[in-house]
Amino acid sequence: MSQEIEFYKNKNFKGSQLRLLDEWIAIDARFQNKRDVNYIIRERNGEGLPVVYEIIYNIHSFCDILEEDGDGFQYPVYADRFVMRINIPNNFPSVESKLVFRFLTENIHGNKIPHPWHPNIRFFGDFVGRVCLNKDAFSSFTSLALFIERVALYLKYEKYHAIIGEKPYPEDEKVAEWVVKQAEPKGWIEDLKSKNE
Repeated sequence: MSQEIEFYKNKNFKGSQLRLLDEWIAIDARFQNKRDVNYIIRERNGEGLPVVYEIIYNIHSFCDILEEDGDGFQYPVYADRFVMRINIPNNFPSVESKLVFRFLTENIHGNKIPHPWHPNIRFFGDFVGRVCLNKDAFSSFTSLALFIERVALYLKYEKYHAIIGEKPYPEDEKVAEWVVKQAEPKGWIEDLKSKNE
């Protein structure tokens, strides 16, 4: 655990501030020495506690598709680094709090960065980058670290739902259709999983 966290632990926070500290401790403990997932604190509240995180996923995954002439397949494009932002609202951890998990399409300098191509992450239309984490899974006791790990499973395609019209509904139907009609039959999902083992 970092000295910075130790400093904040000595402040004896209560209520929602204590919960923000506990989330930070859990995220730091789980990801500080992991090669495939790291975090950066982008914003803090008045008490100095994190309220905006950027999660860096160093995971090999799909980031787009290429149109190919001839065989009718759209072949995957890959990337090895993705960045997700977590915004924690003021009313966290109430059940009504709207945590926002969203993949970024550009970095803080305005440079383009890869965006995941996954049926449970919005690629097209409004709210590009939004991550579907199944609202039923949200509760005032769910750890942010668990959601961060779940998204890592998304990127590795160990977890996904691509059946259109069936709950939990895919976040992006176009990507879901590609997964079912092309990626699964061509074995690209299994290839991706084996590269991330």
